[in-house]
Amino acid sequence: MSTTDTTTEFAIDELLSDGIKSTPPSFVRSILKAASDPAITSFAGGLPNPISFPQEKLMESMQRVVAERGPEAFQYSVTAGIPELRAWIAERYNHRFGTDYAEEDVLVTTGSQQVLDLLGKVLLDKGDGVIVEKPTYLAAIQAFALQQPVFREVELTDEGLNIDELNTALDAGAKMVYIIPNFQNPTGLTYTAENRARVREALAGRNVVVVEDDPYGELRFEGESLPYIGGTALPHGVVMGSFSKTVTPGFRMGYLLTKDRELLAKLSTAKEAADLHTNVFSQFVVVDYLRHNDLDEHLVKIRDLYRDQAQAMTEAMAEFFPAEVSFTKPQGGMFLWVTLPEGISTMDLFPKALERGVAFVPGDPFYAEPGARSTMRLNFTNADANTIRDGIRRLSEVIAAAL
Repeated sequence: MSTTDTTTEFAIDELLSDGIKSTPPSFVRSILKAASDPAITSFAGGLPNPISFPQEKLMESMQRVVAERGPEAFQYSVTAGIPELRAWIAERYNHRFGTDYAEEDVLVTTGSQQVLDLLGKVLLDKGDGVIVEKPTYLAAIQAFALQQPVFREVELTDEGLNIDELNTALDAGAKMVYIIPNFQNPTGLTYTAENRARVREALAGRNVVVVEDDPYGELRFEGESLPYIGGTALPHGVVMGSFSKTVTPGFRMGYLLTKDRELLAKLSTAKEAADLHTNVFSQFVVVDYLRHNDLDEHLVKIRDLYRDQAQAMTEAMAEFFPAEVSFTKPQGGMFLWVTLPEGISTMDLFPKALERGVAFVPGDPFYAEPGARSTMRLNFTNADANTIRDGIRRLSEVIAAAL
């Protein structure tokens, strides 16, 4: 018997952990390949518009970092992140929200996705409860699923979380509450000030980690910014942020802020075991860019761009979509949510839409509990107004045929 014959007798499935077996691959990642054809108008990915990337300014920062930092920019560094960047992040939040974060309250991560991974590893054991919105960010479901928790879904309404369902979920037991209060992914909805206050009241006195994922908070193009629900107001409040939507996604630069130093220490330990520290050169480049350029001025350009793109999509939907179809109108961010009549599976619509040259994300993977859904997520930030209008027209024809 040859070596090849011997190895084929054994199935790798027998060696895999229960956690990885129960964790599905990212649906968005799997469909992005199908939607990458230039002939396809893709509303599927969560891609920032490339014209918003400050390429020339980043090149200047790269050259400065190499010239001024020298070997330091290419050497190992501390797990928490370079002090200059952590201090900048803390000061930014203190300026925006009147908080009192310090450099020591910040952990810089390899994308905000790593924050989710670390939280799952540090907090969740098999069978532990984790409260999520219904629907919620699909990559959070994927990250937490590795630990095999019990997901407790709470309905997300136009106002925010359903408070009765939240209290029921808390009473059932949970170690962590994961929410996206600003321009939620996938729905584009934002919690109202009143709902935030009610959620905070429901969480007060509960020994639970409250995680507010806020990658889109700086992308508000309508209305006023609202305070966080937990943040520094709750003992185990964690705020997540990212430079992926404001500077560049390719650097994979995320972070978390928390006043809970004990929790932060455990998260740092988990990060040490994962990757030692986040890319040092990228950290120096980002902080140099932030010091030499006006981020707020840059954000105005992004907000104006995304406002126009969101308007182009909602106007096209109002014109072309059948009357039975409803959709959200976000005040910021990158996504909106479409709801079809009950019984219409958007998973079944997806291949038909591809045939018409348009892609979206079916609603199914955004729910912790499996099942066919009549919802879909659309991204409006990665196409111009004319492309959006034409793509929505073709998508409307697919929907009309299904109805």
